[in-house]
Amino acid sequence: MAEKKKDYSKYFDFSDAKVISEDETGKKIRIRGREIHIMSEPNHRQEKQRGKEDVKVLYENTVPESLKDLGRGKRYIVYTYGCQMNEHDTETIKGLLEQMGYQSTEDRKEADLILLNTCAIRENAEDKVFGELGHLKTLKLERPGLLLGVCGCMSQEENVVNRIMQKHSFVDMIFGTHNIHRLPHLIQEAIFSKEMVVEVWSKEGDIIENLPKKREGMRAWVNIMYGCDKFCTYCIVPFTRGKERSRRPEDVIAEVRELARQGFKEITLLGQNVNAYGKDFTDIEYSFANLMDDLRQIDIPRVRFMTSHPRDFDDDLIAVLAKGGNLVEHIHLPVQSGSTEILKRMSRKYSREHYLDLARKIKSAIPDVVLTTDIIVGFPGETDEQFEDTLSLVKEVGYDSAYTFIYSPREGTPAAVMEDNVPLGVKKARLQRLNDAINENSRLSNDKVVGSVVEVLVEGESKNNEKVLAGRTRSNKLVHFEGSPDLIGTFVHVEITDPMTWYIKGNIVPEPVTTV
Repeated sequence: MAEKKKDYSKYFDFSDAKVISEDETGKKIRIRGREIHIMSEPNHRQEKQRGKEDVKVLYENTVPESLKDLGRGKRYIVYTYGCQMNEHDTETIKGLLEQMGYQSTEDRKEADLILLNTCAIRENAEDKVFGELGHLKTLKLERPGLLLGVCGCMSQEENVVNRIMQKHSFVDMIFGTHNIHRLPHLIQEAIFSKEMVVEVWSKEGDIIENLPKKREGMRAWVNIMYGCDKFCTYCIVPFTRGKERSRRPEDVIAEVRELARQGFKEITLLGQNVNAYGKDFTDIEYSFANLMDDLRQIDIPRVRFMTSHPRDFDDDLIAVLAKGGNLVEHIHLPVQSGSTEILKRMSRKYSREHYLDLARKIKSAIPDVVLTTDIIVGFPGETDEQFEDTLSLVKEVGYDSAYTFIYSPREGTPAAVMEDNVPLGVKKARLQRLNDAINENSRLSNDKVVGSVVEVLVEGESKNNEKVLAGRTRSNKLVHFEGSPDLIGTFVHVEITDPMTWYIKGNIVPEPVTTV
């Protein structure tokens, strides 16, 4: 039997809701005794629209002086779910909070503010958040002054916001992905009004530069663009993140130069589809390849990027990446399926043959390149033969690793109304076979580097052995080796001795590096 889709209708009974007032600041309603100030709320129909209005770039957006002491003597926790974009958003949230005087803590019992920065890409991600809200309800009852907030991609979904207002009225704030810079004002409103504050912008906002960020470690994320215009049939991201908006190249370059000055060893450029960078510019011709070529001139050891869309990965970018230098030999290139028919149903807008040709071009230009990918199994209508196409593509490309998922319908996407006719047991069996194939590729790839000396950026101690350090090669392979903790944050040379499936082992050596 196919999986039964969740019925969210039980969360939408607003028969007991009463409108208290309505003015230019929004409307105030009362649900089950809790007053809610809805300043703006998500609207799926508006999220589907792509306006032609210009996106403004706003600078000098710091916390107002009047709010810089609002968090003095208070502590916060931000729990982050989902992708690197969410992790980067959390860095901005933390930066704003600390400008307000808040200090971080890992003990939720001493926190005065707890935010859940959420992911909407799969159903189990939402389930985790609602499960966490259930745990936090007890804490809120013990400490009524605790502020609880839900932000991120889940907040951009109508059904989620309605469910929180109905079933989790102890939450104090709900805000989305486009108005993170409004956080200080929302906190002020929630504290002084004692109401739940809802502000979610359905239409994407402007690009806000110079927001504070709290970065930790030796690696940094740099947003180069926001949103996605691809509208893959299974994906909610174009609705939660909005249309594609590229940051100005001078702003990206200036940020990377400053990170280099601060001593960061590695940056990762972020975007839902970095290959589309610059396509929305109307005054200049400047592509992702141009940006990468300019960043190649900056004195920072490593530059990565994610995530790429195969349709927009062009020959110019391949030529720039082949120049090497600080541009690393690792490309994450999501394929999602190895079947042209399934790719068409997913609206990926490329074929199996196109993808394989692209992979061959990349490998020809960058011989030492390592490719990784994303793959979905059990998409509506996927036959055994079509799944076999995915397995054969995996073996032909030879991915080092992959993020693999069972298809999860997302309400509001075109795929959600397709017949989900692949039984769960079949999906699980396919996922296991796929993971086995990926693991075999990974082990074979790791076997090839035995005896090589590789450059490793030391990230920290191994989770299982404090005497063992862990770090990444330029090609993103995970390496374990014995060493002193004072090496964390530095580059070392490691000779590979033992290949495992998910990582490789080695010993520190003084010899110069041979990149793998």
